[in-house]
Amino acid sequence: MKGIEENEDYKIITIKEGTTNIQFPEYEKVSSQAPVFYNPKMELNRDISILALQVFQKRESRELTVCDLFGGSGIRGVRYKNEIDGIGEVAINDISETANEFEKVNVELNGLDDITISQNDASLFLRKNRGRFDIIDIDPFGTPSPFLDSAGYCARKNSLLCVTATDTSALCGTYKEPCIRKYNAKPYKSEYCHENGIRILAGFTALTLAKYKKYISIKLSHSTEHYMRLYIEVLKGSKATDESLENIGYISHCKECLYRETKKGIGTSLNDTCPECGEKLIHAGPLWLGQIQDKSFISEMIEELNEKTLNSKEQILKLLNSCLAEADGEITFYDVHTLCRVLKISAPKFDLIIEKIKEKGYPVVKTHYSPLGIKTNMPITEIKELIQSLTK
Repeated sequence: MKGIEENEDYKIITIKEGTTNIQFPEYEKVSSQAPVFYNPKMELNRDISILALQVFQKRESRELTVCDLFGGSGIRGVRYKNEIDGIGEVAINDISETANEFEKVNVELNGLDDITISQNDASLFLRKNRGRFDIIDIDPFGTPSPFLDSAGYCARKNSLLCVTATDTSALCGTYKEPCIRKYNAKPYKSEYCHENGIRILAGFTALTLAKYKKYISIKLSHSTEHYMRLYIEVLKGSKATDESLENIGYISHCKECLYRETKKGIGTSLNDTCPECGEKLIHAGPLWLGQIQDKSFISEMIEELNEKTLNSKEQILKLLNSCLAEADGEITFYDVHTLCRVLKISAPKFDLIIEKIKEKGYPVVKTHYSPLGIKTNMPITEIKELIQSLTK
């Protein structure tokens, strides 16, 4: 610790997240080139993780072991040990020797024990520790894709897999080829591309874990700022895994009239023509068409919010309430401004559209993906007619 304090190459910063103090070297820009990685914008991510892991621990009613695969400053693993009840051993891994030094400093700074620090390649670390962890947190700089196979190999039955992806430009379809290369899926840059991205990531995870007769149950998912995040319960059984993979399929989209449809099955035949306007349909997938929010789990997270000291409580509550409302919503959503652009009209008041859809007897909810997004099973032709009637 003394050697770090005396290093003239960088200034040491001390911050506090939750009830945890963390030190790391100051640097101008958050990037993979920083001497030790720490991203202040991910505090919300870490705060939500505290709640998710605590709910999972309470459901399991036992002491849990945790793997923080990309430790960086150690902020995530140290916070898990310091702020979550019922956490046993925490293993923090990072391939950087400098990161390991700061991880050790931050463990000491918070007076913690039962934390191991390792310097390993991430995939190799998981391979060497099969069945050791109840919770595996994969929060890399970029794509989690290369590490999910090892995570599937390592993960225990009835464990929690937490996955962050920051390569949203690939998952959302801005760059199609990288998504195909990394996730074996074709994306599409639609108004609901962030939901598509989460479903591609979930589908890839499900297919990867299936090799080990393991299947997924998604507890919470969200797309926030520059990243996507999934909390996945990993379960085991060959028959249940086969049944779970029936949730893999495709979303087909018409960019002319905004019609969309879903179809389950990896090798299923897809319609090429839009039934509404006759234009060509564009297909995205394979991706996950099963549920991506768990109402009871999210509700328990909201209850747990009152028990924790977190800096972003207001943001968390807003996000979790939105995800809770979306749990029963339709796959994909409609963006009001995109609809009005197709109709070549000015947009009516957003809340008025929602009110009128409800009056027609259709369920409708807002979505956290977009401030102007709505999830409803109202047919696209009726939605357009309704919006047009509100502008007359």
